[in-house]
Amino acid sequence: MEIERERKGMTEDEANSKGLMEGQTTGEDRVRMAARQLSEPRTANWIASEAGWSHEPTKRVLERLVDDGILHRDESGTHTTYYPDYRRQAMQEAMRLRDSGHTVEELTDRLADMKAQIRDWEDEFDVESPNHLRGTLAEEGLDADEEDRRREIAREWEHFQRRIDIVGFAIREWDFLAPTNEPAEASS
Repeated sequence: MEIERERKGMTEDEANSKGLMEGQTTGEDRVRMAARQLSEPRTANWIASEAGWSHEPTKRVLERLVDDGILHRDESGTHTTYYPDYRRQAMQEAMRLRDSGHTVEELTDRLADMKAQIRDWEDEFDVESPNHLRGTLAEEGLDADEEDRRREIAREWEHFQRRIDIVGFAIREWDFLAPTNEPAEASS
């Protein structure tokens, strides 16, 4: 089940929040959830569409998230895009993995499974990267189903590469990421 969610690109929190997106939430809540799950820069219109809310209030929420340091704004392209602080996302995901009740051995097994899957794809297609696999779509004789399969595998492969980094970090920093029961002392 864990690996299946990994293949679909969803953490348990993301799967749960998908249900929340369809439940009783405010537009602002839906924008915040959509923004936290961004894996690449997106426009306010795209985020508004994902959240099922209109553009102007979505943009106001996004600007507050930028002001709070949750999102970054990029105005260098033809359209302004928003994207999360990927370092913050990675740290939060590593902490969620640490706090999830899984043992370090279970996470190590998950890491090994993802790496083994990538090695299997490398061997099956005789390629070294997701983009190299995408390049095989130019080969003659591939039917539409095989082209779709290779595109999906390339997306999964990229996702696994990101997850390997985060799971590896959580394993390396297992002790550091342990929740503390001691409240922080206030400085006087």
